[in-house]
Amino acid sequence: MHANAGTESVGRLDDDCQSSTSPPRAPVSRWRGPLAGGATAGLALGVAELVAGAANLLSPVVSVGNRVIDNVPVAVKDFAIDTFGTNDKPALIIGTLVGLALFAAVIGGLAQRRAHWGWLGVGAFGLLGAWAALKDVSATTLSVVPSLAGALVAAVALQLTLHGVPSRPARKPHAAKPCASPHREPQYGGSRRVFLLGLGATTGLAAMSGGVGRALRSRFDVAAARAKLRLPAAAQVAIAIPESTQLSVAGITPFFTSNADFYRIDTALTVPQVDPDSWRLKITGMVERELEFSLEELLSRPLVERVLTLVCVSNEVGGTLVGTATWLGVPLRELLEEAGVQAGADQLVSRSVDGYTAGTPTQAVLDGRDALLVFAMNGEPLPTEHGFPARLIVPGLYGYVSATKWVTELQLTRFDDFDAYWIPRGYARMAPVKTLSRVDTPRGLQRIPAGKTPVAGVAWATHRDISKVEVRVDDGPWQAATLAAAGNMDTWRQWVFEWEATSGRHAITSRAFDGQGQPQTEERTAPLPDGATGWHQVVVLVD
Repeated sequence: MHANAGTESVGRLDDDCQSSTSPPRAPVSRWRGPLAGGATAGLALGVAELVAGAANLLSPVVSVGNRVIDNVPVAVKDFAIDTFGTNDKPALIIGTLVGLALFAAVIGGLAQRRAHWGWLGVGAFGLLGAWAALKDVSATTLSVVPSLAGALVAAVALQLTLHGVPSRPARKPHAAKPCASPHREPQYGGSRRVFLLGLGATTGLAAMSGGVGRALRSRFDVAAARAKLRLPAAAQVAIAIPESTQLSVAGITPFFTSNADFYRIDTALTVPQVDPDSWRLKITGMVERELEFSLEELLSRPLVERVLTLVCVSNEVGGTLVGTATWLGVPLRELLEEAGVQAGADQLVSRSVDGYTAGTPTQAVLDGRDALLVFAMNGEPLPTEHGFPARLIVPGLYGYVSATKWVTELQLTRFDDFDAYWIPRGYARMAPVKTLSRVDTPRGLQRIPAGKTPVAGVAWATHRDISKVEVRVDDGPWQAATLAAAGNMDTWRQWVFEWEATSGRHAITSRAFDGQGQPQTEERTAPLPDGATGWHQVVVLVD
């Protein structure tokens, strides 16, 4: 009897323990965590964009992207430029967002199993953005606020979306023998309905906060200030460019490059918005007297107009990172002479508003070439993406040592004392533009009819001019092309060769000679360390 009673008592106790536990849950989709992680990452970025837009601070995406630009190997940068061209920056932003989304999906998956992993992951997300912001040249204490604010809101949203509001189960009123495990974990909601509501709300808030943030940031856009800027007439206009510089050949690159078509290669992930009223140019370093100018003061000086061709060092053989425009500005030599360059100052370091630096040989600025501090391009104020309100141009040198955009300081120093941005990354200190030619038409693998066909393109050796271009078909002899009229020694030249095309597959090669008769080298080299070399060749199919 006692045995039966004991058995019955134990059975009741087991029933009580069993009833005190939560019923088994239905299986939860493994995609809840990654989806919630992605949505809350979007919310983090949206809130950060909202805060950044309100306070005129950098977006965390831009800060992280800038750190990527600063730290990836040069080979990766060259690959991006070769692959995406002037779309390299949108590609980097997309790549950064994809990377953040994958990270967020992993964190969401971990948070689905253990809530504290979500807090840790989102915290790391915010700290990464804060660290990247503090590394920016314009960083202040407030620079960390967008990332940390976004992370805090995202952490709460991830918790609510995946688990609902935590609560502890109610205790039973009677004292009973404790069950096997005295420790009780908090019980969470986390129903399908809670998840879907949380996911929808998070996604909506992400889109709304990001949109409001971008709208707030537009308050600091300088488009209106640029549109109101009135440029004075040039005291020295450019030498007239004859119409014969432009050949009447379909498919050839125009002699003048429009502002919209002009290449843009720089390290700025987003275009700096520089207020022309507060902008200043400082001349510092090894000078007799340091100077500072406002834009109004510089525009009141006698301005000169020049037609110049710019070439990017990242331009591959046959590439399009080259263009010609009419520029208006102040001769750099006059500014440096006014400051008084000290003996031994062989390098002019130009600094951009975003911290970028370029090192130009001082001699190249003082030797009489048309080195300019530029304010206008093709008859209008510099486009913001091309350096508004001011940039440098030094003919005959690749842009990475001579064409700083959004420039704010010119410092005279020595090459032995300072390495500009690209030098530690493997590029040469001295970078005269190499002699190159390019076949524009016919295009590679284009199918053309047999008979007379114009082969045409452009060639450049800026500050040395082009004296001759030759064309070779297959392994035949080199034959002279007809040169268009020269603009000046600092511009490219068009050329054309009349070819009697015969049926079959043919390779067309071009080479140029500079003004001193030196030929374009055949050896093919990459842009690193001082510009690409080699003959350009296209293969065409003739019917």
